[in-house]
Amino acid sequence: MAALGWLTPRRRSATARSVLAGEASAEAARKSSQESPEPAGAAREPEFPVLGDDRAAAFFDLDNTVMQGAALFHFGRGLYKRKFFETRELARFAWQQAWFRLAGVEDPEHMQEARDSALSIVKGHRVAELETIGEEIYDEYMADRIWPGTRALAQAHLDAGQKVWLVTAAPVEIAQVIARRLGLTGALGTVAESVDGVYTGRLVGEPLHGPAKAEAVRALAAAEGLDLSRCAAYSDSHNDIPMLSLVGHPYAINPDAKLRRHARDKDWRLRDYRTGRKAAKVGIPAAAGVGAVAGGTAAAIALSRRRR
Repeated sequence: MAALGWLTPRRRSATARSVLAGEASAEAARKSSQESPEPAGAAREPEFPVLGDDRAAAFFDLDNTVMQGAALFHFGRGLYKRKFFETRELARFAWQQAWFRLAGVEDPEHMQEARDSALSIVKGHRVAELETIGEEIYDEYMADRIWPGTRALAQAHLDAGQKVWLVTAAPVEIAQVIARRLGLTGALGTVAESVDGVYTGRLVGEPLHGPAKAEAVRALAAAEGLDLSRCAAYSDSHNDIPMLSLVGHPYAINPDAKLRRHARDKDWRLRDYRTGRKAAKVGIPAAAGVGAVAGGTAAAIALSRRRR
């Protein structure tokens, strides 16, 4: 929660608010923690991650990288089930999630609407209450949407003795729940303001998105004594190019079209865990993903008709 405000329109460079958001997320994370196969004939890669390199760590984007779909929308479904808001808002959440899964990219307008709705929904609620609900929502809607391939990459870093962090525009409290359930070190996420344990409906800085993610990683690396040239970062979105560009080992996971092109130009590693040739080519979730799109769209239409 904290941050139920996320995903504002993309910015090309870090601003003072980006830096504030990044530093706030890094501090929250520290406190909480106490596709392709190589072509034939290609030179063999050195072993990675490097065992015992305690100055290296891994940073994973969440939505469509670690988990199918957007954590914010799954969270919205869980809040609706607990009567935090009306059917009208649920229809909007369902449509936005369906669009996100079909397109495979973030739409700034949709995400801005989701952020504003989420902030208004949690305003006045206690942080502890939302943390408890987040645990329940993970079990109900998120646990079976984790990409096994990405999970294995994270585990490889853990097995090498390295710390692994989620970096997401989702609320930091929800991100920390997911990180804890996956056995990761912790999470950097959007930080929502709270006073005496109660949400005010405002953010600290701005959503942890785009340049703000890079600032969060930079701040955490400085605090933890990490060497970013030895670290890895993983994402599906071109919005995360600033974060991916910070590290010595950037990976494009289930990449959107813009990130795929950029990764190929920069000779970054590519991994695609979506099923179907079309998904690999154009960057949309096929098979199970299409089923979820149909289900989400049908739900939105049904709810819309019921209101008439």
